[in-house]
Amino acid sequence: MEPMDNPPERQTAAGKVLWHFTMSLDGFVAGPGHAMDWMTGFTSRPGLIEEYTETTGAVLGGRRGWDAFPHADAIYGGAWKGPLFVLTHHPEDAQPAEGVTFLSCDVAEAARIGLEAAAGKNLEVFSPTIGRQLLERGLIDEIDLHIAPVLLGDGVRLFDNPGGAPVRLELLNGSERTAEVFVRYRPAPA
Repeated sequence: MEPMDNPPERQTAAGKVLWHFTMSLDGFVAGPGHAMDWMTGFTSRPGLIEEYTETTGAVLGGRRGWDAFPHADAIYGGAWKGPLFVLTHHPEDAQPAEGVTFLSCDVAEAARIGLEAAAGKNLEVFSPTIGRQLLERGLIDEIDLHIAPVLLGDGVRLFDNPGGAPVRLELLNGSERTAEVFVRYRPAPA
């Protein structure tokens, strides 16, 4: 099966908790120190950014990501505006920012608050740690991954759960829910 033989259906604003990332082929969603400078030079399906900006009602992120990249106005290149929640154990030392609410609560409560603020649209989770915790509690509705044609070799993994049990997933684009996804790349010239 070629990757675009069964392209994903358009994202819908359906009040979902959506764990959403662009990820390197080797499973990293950020480089060392949460670096995002590797996320350039890639193309995506026309209208993809608009699709997510229209269906996202709120964003939930983590403190380490926020501290590394404290720019609420940069989500989807600045095309998305809405409530951003940052879950942290230490809200008292967080630098206040317009449109950002720092939460210090249980991860399930943070998701509930985010979904309420999303007002019927999706709550996008932009944190590997929060996403893993929500997944463990059965609170992730979908995982949207955009696999970038790059191998980082180091950084922040999407799913880091040493000693944990494997989590089985169902493929939503295609008729076979347990199908593996086939991609083929070659090293690009320097």
